[in-house]
Amino acid sequence: MKHSNNKRTLGRTRRGRTALVRGLAVSLIRDGQIKTTVAKAKELQPNIEKLITHAKKDTVQARRHVASTLGEPADVVINKLFKEVAPKFAERNGGYTRVVKLGRTSPGREEAIIAFVE
Repeated sequence: MKHSNNKRTLGRTRRGRTALVRGLAVSLIRDGQIKTTVAKAKELQPNIEKLITHAKKDTVQARRHVASTLGEPADVVINKLFKEVAPKFAERNGGYTRVVKLGRTSPGREEAIIAFVE
């Protein structure tokens, strides 16, 4: 039975899903937008929005929380999140990202672009 199992498994183990979401989040923060499948984009969206909400506080505790959630990435990524990305959304209460569906590609998967809202 699938009661109370509301996460997408993405065909991976829990460790694999965690590594995937961390990698996608770091790429999104670094590049501003990424192209991926619709399922991965929808799974990433709530995670990245929670990180931005934490980053808006800009405290030591918030930096440590974000660093541990992202798996201790390079300082460049964390500084970009706290100094460039989060201040853009200071007046906004959620809804920091947008998923734009691109349609089905030749391998047969639904592709999408996830990007920060301007």
